[in-house]
Amino acid sequence: MCLDELNELITRHARSDGTTAIDGVLISKVEQPTPPSPSMSGSVLALITQGAKRIALGDRVYDYGAGQYLIASVDLPITGHFTEAGPERPAMGFGLTLHPAAVAELLLQAAPGDLPPAGGNAPSSMAVSDAPAELVDAVIRLLRLLDRPRDITVLAPLIKREILWRLITGEQGAIVRQLGLADSSLTHIARAVQWIRDHYTQSFRVEDVAQLAGMSVSAFYRNFQAVTAMSPIQFQKQIRLQEARLLLATHPNDVTGVGIRVGYDSPSQFSREYRRQFGVPPSQDATRLRASAADHVATTRWPSAARRP
Repeated sequence: MCLDELNELITRHARSDGTTAIDGVLISKVEQPTPPSPSMSGSVLALITQGAKRIALGDRVYDYGAGQYLIASVDLPITGHFTEAGPERPAMGFGLTLHPAAVAELLLQAAPGDLPPAGGNAPSSMAVSDAPAELVDAVIRLLRLLDRPRDITVLAPLIKREILWRLITGEQGAIVRQLGLADSSLTHIARAVQWIRDHYTQSFRVEDVAQLAGMSVSAFYRNFQAVTAMSPIQFQKQIRLQEARLLLATHPNDVTGVGIRVGYDSPSQFSREYRRQFGVPPSQDATRLRASAADHVATTRWPSAARRP
């Protein structure tokens, strides 16, 4: 597989914030390995064209390099970093935001027999595969539009649909297809994930969130673990700690207040769990974050570990 043209296009058009003139399309160029950084995955396709990256979701680790793509179907708390990058050979990649409505539209238009039957259980929300030539070709044609801005409005939506179709019918198609099925187990779990994210400071009973997701407690727990690699309580803890770290970047002198704001009643518990997650106590991390607040916000807000290819 030849990725040279993709790398040339990314080199020519990469911006510091990763955005492009094409809605939902991200490109990145990173010239040095980065330390592991917490972020949210987003629902994305992330294709590496040069270098390599590692993403951790709960106790699962995903490594992907040049010519491979990662699919993330649910917006989850992850930790990621580039493992191969340098000034002479920077890490480069392409990202495309995945929208459930676009997936659903293609599923409705597919002819009978074009798609394999959907499975009953939720697949993992994240997977890595080798990129087929047809997918890479479509990505190249999409990025070529950056050299012809007047073509973007008409042609970009067509090529993005082609890319999505390649994903739906590809090796990780089950993950993408469930994103567009209103009654899929992944969609039910995504609803619960969103509720926990919106109410992460509150205590909750797993039974109540299972009811919100329309599942029995046993089915909910099993599917939640399959999708997120975490229990619901572990997921809430990840969200709390990531939000705490973002708050400490702007409130480094109020460690106790930050812990309370994200839902911890006990400062000692907050400090203990923070240190377990990030390797240093919050007060020490706050000092480090204060020294590099601008860089930290850039790496945690976007492009996130998965959003940034």
